[in-house]
Amino acid sequence: MAAQFLSQLKFKFARESSPDVFLESSIRGKQGWDKIWEKCLALISLFSVSIVFSIILFLVIEALPILSKVGFKELFFSDRWQPTSEVAGFGMLPLILGSIWVTVGALVLTVPLGIGCAIYLSEVAPIRMSLMLKPAIELLSAIPSVVYGFFGLVVVVPLAEKFFHLPVGQSIMVGSFILAIMALPTIISISEDALKSVPKSFREASLALGATRWHTISRVVVPAAFSGIATSVILGMGRAVGETMAVLMVTGNAAVIPHSFLEPVRTLTATIAAEMGETAQGGLHYQSLFLIGVLLLIITMILNGIASFIVQRVHQKNAV
Repeated sequence: MAAQFLSQLKFKFARESSPDVFLESSIRGKQGWDKIWEKCLALISLFSVSIVFSIILFLVIEALPILSKVGFKELFFSDRWQPTSEVAGFGMLPLILGSIWVTVGALVLTVPLGIGCAIYLSEVAPIRMSLMLKPAIELLSAIPSVVYGFFGLVVVVPLAEKFFHLPVGQSIMVGSFILAIMALPTIISISEDALKSVPKSFREASLALGATRWHTISRVVVPAAFSGIATSVILGMGRAVGETMAVLMVTGNAAVIPHSFLEPVRTLTATIAAEMGETAQGGLHYQSLFLIGVLLLIITMILNGIASFIVQRVHQKNAV
């Protein structure tokens, strides 16, 4: 106890006798810890980036050999995907078109509904209603995709067979409907945040000039939040392109070129999920599935690049 009391007394005496020296040593100690934490965060960031590049490198290494063995034209422009037949065909055109049809159909349904819901929650709905609806909408993103697929298979597919008189209800239309529901939380949440970030002075100035509430929303608030809304749509598109299980369960898995939304298709992601477990490692079929993975990676990078480009252009325009 006596030694502890003496040490505290010495510390207090040093602090009172030379406050500048004590303050300088304290600052140096804090700066030392700041440098340590800075290096730790840099190492974590480098580790994350290295994982991403390792995944990309692994995909490219596994996929490159098939380009020289089969050829670019047959891979991407042939309509014959039969990798397990005696005369194998690795044409990915039906798979690419199937993904495009399902994604476009989902966007046609979810974009107007999502943006309209975001406008209602941000600009029209009472505060209590908004506080009730927002968590319920965000809860949709917590539901596993296989549950969406099971719902579509059990409920939506029989309804499609009944109302459209289809021999098989698994089709592009059902897949687009399920993907639209899955993309709604992303579009609504990001669009609502973008609308709420518009300064209140914009609305007040528009109303002061005699504009109606609808004109203020459509001509002032929505254009001001365009970058956030566009980003939400692109991220929703990425969710639709990358979805696997739900699409695998409700689209029919027919590797043929579709001609209407009532036909079954097979998407790129569903092909990987359905066939990867049956392939021999190192074979052409195995390499073709990795090439599909590279193609999906490129599509995702393009979508993220478009989103970043739109945000930067809008920020530059606002700065001018």
